[in-house]
Amino acid sequence: MVHVLAMTVVFGLGLAGSGNAPVAALLAVALLAVFVVASNAKVTMLGEPLVFSDFALLVAVVRHPRFYFTAIPQRQRWLAGVALALAVLTLIALFDSAPLAHAVGLAVTIAAGGTMTMLLRGRWFTTLAQQPALEQDLQRFGLIPSVLLYWRRWRETADPLPQAPRAAPRAADGSVPPQVIVIVQCESFADPVALTGDPARALPGLDRARDVAWQYGELEVSGFGAYTMRTEYGVLFGRDEAALGFRRYDPFLTAQAEASYALSARLAAAGYRTTFVHPHDLRFYGRNRLMPAVGFETLIGADGFAPMPEGGGRYVDDRRLGAALSGLVDANPGAGFIYAVTMENHGPWDKHREPGAEIGLEAYLRHLRSSDAMLTALSERLAADHRPALLVFFGDHRPSIPGILEPGGARHTPYVMLRFDGTGKPIPGRGRIDLTPADLHHAVLDCLWPPAGV
Repeated sequence: MVHVLAMTVVFGLGLAGSGNAPVAALLAVALLAVFVVASNAKVTMLGEPLVFSDFALLVAVVRHPRFYFTAIPQRQRWLAGVALALAVLTLIALFDSAPLAHAVGLAVTIAAGGTMTMLLRGRWFTTLAQQPALEQDLQRFGLIPSVLLYWRRWRETADPLPQAPRAAPRAADGSVPPQVIVIVQCESFADPVALTGDPARALPGLDRARDVAWQYGELEVSGFGAYTMRTEYGVLFGRDEAALGFRRYDPFLTAQAEASYALSARLAAAGYRTTFVHPHDLRFYGRNRLMPAVGFETLIGADGFAPMPEGGGRYVDDRRLGAALSGLVDANPGAGFIYAVTMENHGPWDKHREPGAEIGLEAYLRHLRSSDAMLTALSERLAADHRPALLVFFGDHRPSIPGILEPGGARHTPYVMLRFDGTGKPIPGRGRIDLTPADLHHAVLDCLWPPAGV
């Protein structure tokens, strides 16, 4: 019923606009086809169908089409462009100015839309999909009803939390809490040995960091190939996806109501200068509004970095970002917290990515070596600092490289936590512990506010 009513709404809108019933019917079917093709393409690349939160990204798609459409093969982009042009020309040619047809279309839209709204709010509909189970619900209800149903559930669960408790920092073992905290969320960073099974591809910086880490292991992220904000939210706010319910698909949409839970808010209240760094457009995922609201005093986006030189790649490379982060540490002699989100490893990794680049996996692995060099440089910089320091480095998700790395297998990425005592020595810790992003948030807090009894 929901599917039929949704299609009828689209038909009514088409009829109200064109005055031509066959054109309106064709438009409804064509839009459904586009919707289904887009969802199937997303399943192929990311292992997940379209969900309601994807529509919140439409503004970003309009602002930065190249960022999204380069993931679609060039031939398909041309076909889509030609099809869209033909559709527009057909609609113009078949436009009928008969007032009655337009009025009927408007009436159909209102009637079908009103009926669908009542159905969505009805008692029977509220008994469905009480917990997220996207694949099963897609099979049970179909694409359009699943999108609408999940949106309805999200609206019902998007409630603010009470204020998080506050306390003064203290270290778990009597040592001084870290004064300098640097967290690096590395785009598409994964262990090449885990991806390829080839020990020869090991990253030396990552291996050294694991050897001296306070704690390290696998980060059990939920997304594949995208959805940076899900991992980012988990690390910043410390709430796991089971607690989020239907908010898990884009937790940034409601994160501002949970500002007191953010690491930035807690550390700012404890006297740390807080800085968020992302060498890209901060309007993605609304970071330009969210990050100041959750306690970041300073934001540094794409305009804080010089443009990449000709042939240097599309995004700010991680070595340059690492140097900028070291400069921020030098510029603040007191207590400071820096959260950085990198860009260099963002796909696609093909011959169109940059001049002279290898294709596919080899291009991706070459960029990983730059991230690994950043990890080494930051470790050395914080070890040489005269203040106790904490460095956290992790991958936000694995890359999606069609034909090489695809959804369906493992999704974990590596993380390392390194603590330095202010004399250049790493503090030995707990060894390997596999975590979720929310667990990593609490592992950071444990370095400042340990659990009761510790």
